[in-house]
Amino acid sequence: MPAGRRPRSLRTWLIKRGTAATLELTAALAKAGPPWQQRATATIRAFGALAARLRGINRGDAASPERLGATWQRAFPAKKQVPIVSVDATTAYGEIHTRCPLRGSGDVEACHRMMAYDRAFMERAGGRFVVLRSQAEPGVTVCQVAIRAASLPADDLVPAVERAGRPTKP
Repeated sequence: MPAGRRPRSLRTWLIKRGTAATLELTAALAKAGPPWQQRATATIRAFGALAARLRGINRGDAASPERLGATWQRAFPAKKQVPIVSVDATTAYGEIHTRCPLRGSGDVEACHRMMAYDRAFMERAGGRFVVLRSQAEPGVTVCQVAIRAASLPADDLVPAVERAGRPTKP
C-alpha cells in the first residue's frame, strides 16, 4: 500500500463496488437500442420509485428547496458524492461526483434515461429533478443538477439533453 494511504474498511469497499456495479447495470439499460429504450426507462424509473418508497420518501419532503436537496441525497449511500452546492429561494443545486460509466461518451440521451431513477425518486417527494450538465458530455467530470418543487415552473432549467440539441425522449 502506498505511503500515506489508509486501508479502506470492508463496508466502504463494498459500498463503492456495489455502487459501481449498479451504475454499470443502469448505464447498460440506458444505452439499450431504440426497441428497448422505453422498457429500459420504465425499469430504471421503477428502481427509483422503489428506492423512494423503501426510504420513506413522501410529498412533505418538498416543503423547501433545502429539504428537497436533502431528500435527493437520501437516494445515495454517501452524501459527499452528491453534495448540495447552493440553494436559492426555489431551487437546490447539486453535483454528482461519482464516476459515471457514460462519462465522456457524448451519449446525453442515455444519461437522460439513466437519470430516470433520480426523477422518479424526486417525484415521490413532490420534486422535479433536472440534469443541467452531464458527465456524458465531453470534458465534464461532475454532473450538475437542479431540484425544485414540481408545483413550480422550471422553464429556466435547461436539461443537458435539450442543451446538447437532442430531444427529450424516454
